[in-house]
Amino acid sequence: MTTKTDANVPGTIQVQFIERLARLPWWFMIIVLLGLIILYNILTQDLYATIFGRIASGLWVTVRVAVISYAFALVIGLIVALGRVSKNPIAYNLATLYVNIIRGVPILVQIIYVAFVIAPALVALLNGLGDALIPVFGEENFLAKMTLQDIESEVRVIIALALAYGGFEAETFRAGIESIGRGQMEAARSLGMSYFQAMRYIILPQALRRVLPPLGNDFVSMIKDSSLVSVLGVRDMTQEARLYAARSFLYLETYSVLAFNYLVLTFSLSMGVKFLENRLGRGGKGS
Repeated sequence: MTTKTDANVPGTIQVQFIERLARLPWWFMIIVLLGLIILYNILTQDLYATIFGRIASGLWVTVRVAVISYAFALVIGLIVALGRVSKNPIAYNLATLYVNIIRGVPILVQIIYVAFVIAPALVALLNGLGDALIPVFGEENFLAKMTLQDIESEVRVIIALALAYGGFEAETFRAGIESIGRGQMEAARSLGMSYFQAMRYIILPQALRRVLPPLGNDFVSMIKDSSLVSVLGVRDMTQEARLYAARSFLYLETYSVLAFNYLVLTFSLSMGVKFLENRLGRGGKGS
């Protein structure tokens, strides 16, 4: 007969200690350790401090592009989501066409397409409109004289990211709207509300509350995907890092600091989203 040692008996001090070690968030501790190493180098070494300062100069561009793009994406997504749940076949098919195209094309390709296909076509359209308005505004009207250079690269990438994320937010809003029981819409209509009144005052407030956490996660993703704007030369953090590394050949140091900046930014936002989820969860239980 074999006997179990005390170390293998459930409930002993050794087993409890091992179980507690296994439950520790090692992934978080490793991330914090790596972050502290890079932060220490930034605070103690002039080279890392210089790199950090150079990359941080593009932080405002990164945040500005992400916030503006996401704000427009929310508006686009909400409008398209209403089309996706509409019984109007034209609205439904147009919204579905948009969503499937956007979700089927990589965001990088969309940025390039907007910058070099849609933007020139838009300028040509505005030029034609300006020529048609010459009898009214004269030959010096700004529409007739507009060129592609008048649309800055940052504006183009904001449009591209807004269109790209609009398709994803449309599906998020649609899921939130469809999660509300149909009986609530029917009850609102029976009280004399129109479809849009019922959607505005009854359905959307509840749906928005349910989709706030995934919307927050999508904003974190937007921060990361905003690094793609560097392909058009927009001076965000990624572009600043690329330019510095190309001149100094300090790839390890430069891109380590860049990764650190993005990690701090996205991790802070992720913690905010987690806090929001917990607050909403407690609010839902108490209601």
